[in-house]
Amino acid sequence: MGTILQAQGLTKRFGQTTALDNVELSLESGRIVGLLGPNGSGKTTFIKIASGLLTPTAGQVLIDGVAPGPQTKAQVSYLPDRTYFDNWMKVSDCLELFADFYQDFDRVKANDMLHSLGIDASKTFKTLSKGTQEKVQLALVMSRQAKLYLLDEPIGGVDPAARDFILDTIIRNYNEEGTVVISTHLISDIEKVLDDVIFLWDGRIERTDSVDHIREQSGKSVDEVFREVFKC
Repeated sequence: MGTILQAQGLTKRFGQTTALDNVELSLESGRIVGLLGPNGSGKTTFIKIASGLLTPTAGQVLIDGVAPGPQTKAQVSYLPDRTYFDNWMKVSDCLELFADFYQDFDRVKANDMLHSLGIDASKTFKTLSKGTQEKVQLALVMSRQAKLYLLDEPIGGVDPAARDFILDTIIRNYNEEGTVVISTHLISDIEKVLDDVIFLWDGRIERTDSVDHIREQSGKSVDEVFREVFKC
């Protein structure tokens, strides 16, 4: 199906701190990819560059052959690691906002997802728990027919009982010709849905591989292999 994302010599520094260090990466279409690493490993920086919110210090990222910009924003559906809607907004206002901004937004799908998540669209954001706010954002992001979904810690703010439900929501609702990148440090919770993994440590890629190959080669889970690689 082709390459949806390619990073070449991708480097990002903040002052004296190197967040990404010469990252080389290629992601194929139609895959669910885990961007795995401890906090501070560079996961959020990578996702923000790919979504066009940060510019590299050196190197480049290409989305479907194009540098991040207005054209790629129409192809990339981004879930940040924090909520960004104003507290006064109703959930229905958030739906309106996405419908105005994104031509590929499927309002029927979003409403169905909110209903299945038990979320009342007439409620204001400030009345929702942090976990429910994150579920609203996830429903909106997954209701786009995007080529690339970039999800930064989508299960970090929800309780363990809700994580399987969130992952199931992701799996059942993405555009199957697109690629989903899920950034997390909660590997044991998420590995069952992944096709491929990227191990990121201190801004450098330690390993990229398919989940099946890791399990066949090691006889262990991705979580166990990750803990060995990084001696967590």
